[in-house]
Amino acid sequence: MALKDAVREERFKVGTDELIVLSGGSGKPLLVLHEELGYPGWMKWNEALSESRRMVTPMYPGFGKTPRAEWIMNVRDLGCMIARFLREQHLAPIDVIGFSFGGWLAAEMAANDPAIFSRIVLVAPAGIRPPDGEIMDMFTLPALIYLRESVRDSSRVPEYSALYDGGLSPAQYEAFEDARAETARLAWQPYMFNPSLPHLLEGTVKAPTLIVWGKEDRIVPASAAGVYNRAIAGSKLVAFDGCGHRPEVEKSEQFIKEVGNFLA
Repeated sequence: MALKDAVREERFKVGTDELIVLSGGSGKPLLVLHEELGYPGWMKWNEALSESRRMVTPMYPGFGKTPRAEWIMNVRDLGCMIARFLREQHLAPIDVIGFSFGGWLAAEMAANDPAIFSRIVLVAPAGIRPPDGEIMDMFTLPALIYLRESVRDSSRVPEYSALYDGGLSPAQYEAFEDARAETARLAWQPYMFNPSLPHLLEGTVKAPTLIVWGKEDRIVPASAAGVYNRAIAGSKLVAFDGCGHRPEVEKSEQFIKEVGNFLA
């Protein structure tokens, strides 16, 4: 993955707070909103899209090296902070791709300011309570088990061992715990969803939207996909067979094709 080493780390001031942002690739900017365990690393899909897109990945306050911002108490607050960063850097409107918690964040931002995104890709987003099944509680099991549960069969996912650089270093264990602590602050009650979100999205979000899900998702049940699809008028839903919560690595070729064509 040649461009992995070319990912740049920059520090920005957003009001009185600091935001660390990773940037890689070249071309039209693409906002990447990471999941609840933090930034998973530069994967095959990043490499493919970076040929024509400059990926901009903010590390949320309390995740990775970005200091916690005590005033951020929920996902809506976090979305307002990221939106301010986009406006101050003259990046809005921007295409966005959000994964799991990051997908929820993208949806909250779009509901709050429909003009901030030009195209939206939501990958197995949390944020809406599934009508069938429950969102997996990440605090009842170790981070590495939660990570393993995010794919249907880790032995059949070539990139699984590359997620979070394998997830086994002491530094990564500490990063997992920091991410879990911050996720608890923002999304504990109710756990990982906003009861208002489907109503806020209805009739509000006008940007073309692609929703991508794995039919065998054990983290956020795929029944939530239909709620998102109905709430965002005109959105397209793509659901992969034999796939869990990470279609970007479990079905990377199909994922790259679908997302690449949508963003082209």
